[in-house]
Parts: sequence; structure tokens; C-alpha cells
Amino acid sequence: MEIADFLSLIHPAIAVIFVFPLIGNVVNFAWQTRQRRLQSLVGGKSKIPPVVGSEHKKLGEWLTSAVVGLTLIGLAYAIGKDIVKHQLWSTATFKFIFIILMFAATIISLVLLYQAKQKLWRGVFASLTGAGLVILGCQDGVYRLTKEWYWSHYYIGITAALLMIFSLAIVQDIYQDRSNRWRLVHTILNCVALLLFIGQGLTGTRDLLQIPLSWQEPYIYQCDYVNKVCGTIKP
Repeated sequence: MEIADFLSLIHPAIAVIFVFPLIGNVVNFAWQTRQRRLQSLVGGKSKIPPVVGSEHKKLGEWLTSAVVGLTLIGLAYAIGKDIVKHQLWSTATFKFIFIILMFAATIISLVLLYQAKQKLWRGVFASLTGAGLVILGCQDGVYRLTKEWYWSHYYIGITAALLMIFSLAIVQDIYQDRSNRWRLVHTILNCVALLLFIGQGLTGTRDLLQIPLSWQEPYIYQCDYVNKVCGTIKP
């Protein structure tokens, strides 16, 4: 394996070592928080400590940062590989600078989203963060598998990241809304996100099998994927 191949393992390694265990903890605290709330509504004394709510919120915020960061790492590897291949810093300087600025703007928008208190600014920074991910995802070099978008690691991952950003943006509204409307929205969207994360585990594993090592690319990409034939077959 060459250096480029080792760099390609950073994204899946972080997902396995950090992000997926964090998802498990967030789901666990979410379930305990809901059970404690339901027990309190019926007038009973819950044995679940009240700290589960604050822990769920804290870990949820960490999860959003981890998912967005992981998405940026995956995009940075794919886009960076294309930049080096075509030497964009000299052949397309404006595009090269634009990509660098988009990465910086997306990270800054996420940081400001954590700091924002007013609903307007939370909406603005959440939109900018999400737009940054989508724009970067449209760059050359990203393995999107658009023809099979419903089974694409990229599209599922971007959707999950956008849901995490939206969930972060409405956290304060959940605590201020006595009708529990935002809490219900939060629960539904994060259940969808959980299913998407499961899909990420499956599609990510598949993509690791499909994406060849750097030295294999010139040979693998000459294959006929329709007829599932590689090289010249002699009678």
C-alpha cells in the first residue's frame, strides 16, 4: 500500500473507532431520557438519573461535530486526490482557491452554529454548513455513484450529516417549546438518521471492496463493468 492508500483508511477508521461507538452512546442516552420523561408523566419516581438528559445533549453535539468532520475528511481525501492528479493549483487556480475557501467556510459556519443563540442565526449558520457540504460534494473526484443514489455511500452520508446539522440547530427550540412539536421532529429525524448510519456501515464496507488501490487503478478502470470482464480473454 502506498501513502495515498493509507490516507484513504483515515475516514473509515475514524468512523469505526469513534463515530459509531458515539452513535451507540447517543441512542442509549436518548432512550433513557425518553423513558425517564414518560415515567415522570405518569407520576412515578424514575430510577433513571436526571443527568441522562444533559449527557444526551452533550454527546449529541459531539456526534454532529464528528459526523460533519468525518464527512469533510472523506471529501478532502477524494477532492485532494483529484487536485494532485490534475495539479489544480497551476491548471485551475481559481477552482483550487475556491475549494480551499469552501472547506474553511464550512468549518467556520459549524463553529458559529454552536455559538449562535438566536433562531435566525442558527438557521443561517446551519444552512451555510449544509450548503458547504453539498457544494464540496459536487466537486470532481468524489465517488458519488449517482446512478444508484439510493444505495450510494455519498448520498446517504450527506443526508445523515444534514440531519445532524438540523438537529443541532433546533436543540434550543426543543427546550423552549411546551407543545413538544420540535421534540417530536427531533425524534423522527434522528430515527431516520440512525437508519442512514446503518446504511453507511453497509455501503462503506462495499465501497472499500470496490475502490481499488492506487497502483491497481489503471488496470481496474479498464474493466467492462457491464459485462463483468477485465482484461483480454483468450479463446
